[in-house]
Amino acid sequence: MKIIVNYKDSESGFNQLKIDTAKYLSDYTIRIRFSDGKENIIDFKPFLSKSLHPSIKKYLDENKFSDFSLTDGNLNWNDYDLIFPISDLYNGQIGV
Repeated sequence: MKIIVNYKDSESGFNQLKIDTAKYLSDYTIRIRFSDGKENIIDFKPFLSKSLHPSIKKYLDENKFSDFSLTDGNLNWNDYDLIFPISDLYNGQIGV
């Protein structure tokens, strides 16, 4: 079963923000460029390491983690198995 939720935050503008490019650098770090031109380098390793959930921990396998795609302006791992809110990525704050 696949659940799709369309979150819109018209006041913050995040509903229009998308990821234009994402490049895996190394050691669970991704350079992300957003549609407004902002770039962030996000280190996902602390999030993955602290998680207790097996469906997240499996991405400590660097081959699995580096195999993401851009889908509808979001980072997507394995058909929405792992995905992060665009606002968190934009602010550079992901956490457990």
